[in-house]
Formats: sequence, C-alpha cells, structure tokens
Amino acid sequence: MLPLLKRLEQPAPLLADGAMGTMIHARVGSSIDACFDSYNLTHPETVLEIHRAYLEAGAELIETNTFSANRVKLAEHGYEDQTAAINRAGVMLARQAISESGRENVYIGGSIGPLGMGLIPYGRLKPEDAAAIFREQITALTEAGVDALVFETFSDLDELVVAIKTAKESAPDVPVIAEMTFGSDDRTRIGFPPSRVAKELHGAGADVIGVNCSGGPAQISRVIQAMMAAVPEARTSAMPNAGFPQSVSGRMMYPATTEYFGDFAAALKALGVHIVGGCCGTTPAHIASMRAALDDPNRKTTVFRVKISRAAEPPPESEVPDTVPPSELARKLAAGEFVVTVEMAPPRSHNLDKMVDNARLLMDAGASMVDIADSPTARMRVSAWAACHLLENRLGVETILHFPTRGRNLLRIQGDLLGAHALGLRNLFVTMGDPTRIGDYPDANDHFDIPPSGLIRLTKEKMNRGVDQAGNSIGTPTRFTVGCALNMAAPDVDHEIDVLQKKIAAGADFALGQAVFDPPRAEAFLKRYQEITGEPLRLPVLMGVLPLYSLKHALFMHNEVPGVTIPQPILSRIEAAGDRAAAEGVLIAQELLRTLRPIIQGAYIIPSYGRYELAAQVIDAVKVGA
Repeated sequence: MLPLLKRLEQPAPLLADGAMGTMIHARVGSSIDACFDSYNLTHPETVLEIHRAYLEAGAELIETNTFSANRVKLAEHGYEDQTAAINRAGVMLARQAISESGRENVYIGGSIGPLGMGLIPYGRLKPEDAAAIFREQITALTEAGVDALVFETFSDLDELVVAIKTAKESAPDVPVIAEMTFGSDDRTRIGFPPSRVAKELHGAGADVIGVNCSGGPAQISRVIQAMMAAVPEARTSAMPNAGFPQSVSGRMMYPATTEYFGDFAAALKALGVHIVGGCCGTTPAHIASMRAALDDPNRKTTVFRVKISRAAEPPPESEVPDTVPPSELARKLAAGEFVVTVEMAPPRSHNLDKMVDNARLLMDAGASMVDIADSPTARMRVSAWAACHLLENRLGVETILHFPTRGRNLLRIQGDLLGAHALGLRNLFVTMGDPTRIGDYPDANDHFDIPPSGLIRLTKEKMNRGVDQAGNSIGTPTRFTVGCALNMAAPDVDHEIDVLQKKIAAGADFALGQAVFDPPRAEAFLKRYQEITGEPLRLPVLMGVLPLYSLKHALFMHNEVPGVTIPQPILSRIEAAGDRAAAEGVLIAQELLRTLRPIIQGAYIIPSYGRYELAAQVIDAVKVGA
C-alpha cells in the first residue's frame, strides 16, 4: 500500500468516511451526549458494523471512533483511566473491519477532537497541559498503528496548533490532517478568516489542512477555496455536515441529499482538493454517492468558484486615530486623586426610579461615581449597562460597569463591549461573575470562553487599539479604563499576588478590593507583594469598605462569604451595640477607611441589601472628597 502522502499525489481525491456519532446515535438510540468512544469497549459490534458500511460504500480512509477519547472528555463519563485502552480498541476495530472487507489500500485515520477546555487566555488550560493530554491520545493511536492522525472539528486555532506541534514531536513520521470548523460567517469562533487559518496550520507543520463540520457543502466549498488561495502549495481536505441539523422526534436529522453530496464530491475533485468525506449527518449512502461521482469520468458538475478578495482582509492593527477622550475615573487615577465609588445592584424591575434616587443620595454625600453590579448573586436583574447608561444620562454621574465573563461567549463579549462603548460607558470592572447554580436559574448557561485576565487583555490590547480579537478593524478604538478584582486578605497571599500580576500584565488600570476588616492584613499583603516582585504595588487600589448593620449580618459575612474575615473585636463591638449596630457599623467603616487611606487610592463602598443610606453616612462622615 502506498504511504498516505504518496497516495495524495494521485489526481483523484482520497474518499474518507462519514459520521460516526450520528450513526451510533441512529443505531443504538443513545443520547447524543453519550460517551460514544467507550463503545469501542462496550459495543464493539456496533462500531464494526458502521466501519463495514463505510467500507462497502467505497471509503478509502476510515476514522477511528476516538473523536472525544482524550482524558478530559472521558473524565466526564468516568472513563479517564481507560484512555489508552479506548484509543487502541478504536484502531483495532477499524483494522478488523478492513481485514474482513478484503479491501486493499484503505487507510486508518486516528480521529482526535478538541479537549473542550479553552486555552489561556480564553480558558484556564495551559498550552503545555493541553500538549500532555493530546500526547497521551496521540501515543495510543500511533502505537496501535494508524496511518494518519486526523485532528478535526477544532474551533480554537491556538489549540489545534498545539495539537499539530505535539503530534509532530511525538510521532514525526505519521502524517497529520488538521481541520478547523467555521461559523456561518466563514470565520472561526473568535473571528479568524480561512486564509489565516490555512497559513497557521500549514506553518505549524500539518501535512494536510482543511475544514470539516461547519455547515453544508456550499459553505465548505467557499472556505476550502479561500484556504487553497492562501496556501496554494498545501494539500487540502474538506468534510462537510449534511446541512444544518434539526431535531425530529428526538433525533437529529440532516437535510442534504446523497445526490447533492455526489455533486459536491465532483466539484471538489475539479477544484483539486486532496481528501473529501463527510461529517455530522452523513451516512454510508452519502459516501456511496460521492464514490460514484468520483469514479465517473463523465460526471458533469457545476463548480462555483469563489472570488478571493485580498482587500477584504483587514490589517492586523487599525490605523484609525484615537479620538475618544479618557474617562473621569482615568483622569482621577492618573492625577492621584482619592476616588470613592459605591456599588449598586440594578432592580428586578424595569422601573429604575428608586435606583436613580439612591444614586443621587450617594452623589450628594460626596461619591465620585457609582459602580453597577451585573446580576449579583446570579439573580435576574435589569441589564447593568442599561442601568449605567440611564444614570449617566439622568444624573451626569460617571459609572463603573461590572463586566463578568461567566455566561458569555467570546462573540457576545466583544459585541457587549462595543455596545457599552456606544452608550458612552468608559469604565469596566472585569470579574468572573457569580455561578448560576446559586441564583434564580441554576440550570442557566454557566460557560465562559475567556477568564478575567484574558478579557482585560482583549479590551486593552485589542479593542482599545481599534481591532477585535481576530485583528479585524472596529473603526475608532475604544477607550475603556479597566479594573480587576483583588483580595488583600486572601488565605493564599502568594497565589493572589500571582493572579494579580497576570491582571497587571494584561493591562489592568485599577483594582476593586474585597472588603478588609483587618488593616494589618492589607499592609502585610503589600509588603509580601514587594518581597515577591521587587517593587511596590503601583496599581491604584480602591479598597472595599462594607458597613455592617447587625450581628446577624456580620456573622453571615464572616462565616459564609468567601474571602471575608471579620476579627473578633469587631464582631464584639457589633454585638455590644445592640439596636445601634448599624450606626456602629458605619463608625467601624469610617475608622477602617481612615486607617487604610494612606496605602490606597480610593474607597469601594459595598452596602449590603440596598442600605445606601449607610454608604452615604460613611462618605459624608469621612469627607474623602474634601
């Protein structure tokens, strides 16, 4: 049998198989979220039957049933300790099916999918950790004897590049087929066009570059032509879904006909694509139709060639001048002025009159601005940026918009940033956000594409320079001043300092600190920061100040709120105050603020349960604005 790459030098494309998961779902009736990879061990005959069907249809490349057989994905179903066994079994079943068919010149592709965890800065997985996870699966597949490694359905370009490089280091003699998936706009999840994807995959060392999954054949044809234009010398592959899926009686159905796939195969042959096949929704019938089309020398088809416009791809950096003035907060921080902000929670109603009245109270007391929480404690509330916009327009007060990453994908994040800026909002406090499981809707989406440090970097290094994450121009740059979270009383101070350094490196302009009731802990934090970094903390810190209003409140904060520790002397003072606990809480907050003022640049007052009158008393009594 010719080595795979030699086979690809022939004029006719190599025909791969179609969907595995779709076929298992149809045959067994398991949930589409089931661990299909484990069927290599638990239902081997089902996997064999599917391989046999694709071989009978004329496939020359069959992929192992190992798409999600990495340690991370398998752990979701309790199979992580069987990672190597599942991958080896997948290769064995493919080889057995080929042997039983009597076919020659059939190749086995080791299927490898994404890990399902974002890489830094859009997730918490370090590239070296991702490489180790990929290496385990790559080793199992290559030792079992695959003819190629097929990395497919990747939406994160950086993750796929890590996978390719790991494969080239671990198994340099095994060809690598690397395929990305694209959205309906022919862009990756974070906005990269096919041309950039093609160049990076080829540059990373992939032997074959291409596209799979995505939409149907029409989109795949557009994308693969753009990739071929960007890297004309590259070998290419194209494996589309059978159109866009729809749920029918609990099963996922795909509309593209087998005849349509035959036309598609003939068109890709005319374009010069090296490997063709199918992805989600495709069946042996689709592959058989493609086989017939590829083998028919008289097959006529229409090739819709795509005009590739070089001018359509924007420069990596916008040259639009920065004409947006900085915020008042940015000005105050740069001038070293003491800043006082008060956190406000939007109402659970579209009537914001009471919120406006409370904000007016705080401004009259001397607050520099207010910051608006976004769905605090995961409770449904009116949009935070709508509340900010209303307050700025009605009262002329500047606001700080809390901007959690939780529950937002990267597309929504960038759209929300542009929307906030269009509304005139200039200050952001980037945070992870509260988990939905503690709120009104515990089953709501809790996913996030990017951690706080990554969002800070995106805002400061991309949006504020006039481009989105993918390098596409957004016109005039944004002018956000971005804050981060800080807990000076964290149990693990060194870890908190490490996280803070990442946020500073990403471009944070200031920090909103968790409430501190023990000033020596804040002083110790600053001392330790200088010991570790060799320099004092220069990031402006607006220290959290939380007025206690009852013993019950104090005990709750001390015992149930992570990161908050209230010393016993303060608890005793609140208890002794009895009915005057709220007044004592204000007095304690004033004392803490006076003590901390020499080492901080502002106060971040956090009134619990809407007790804004207590916040006003703290501001008025301390007269920090004088």
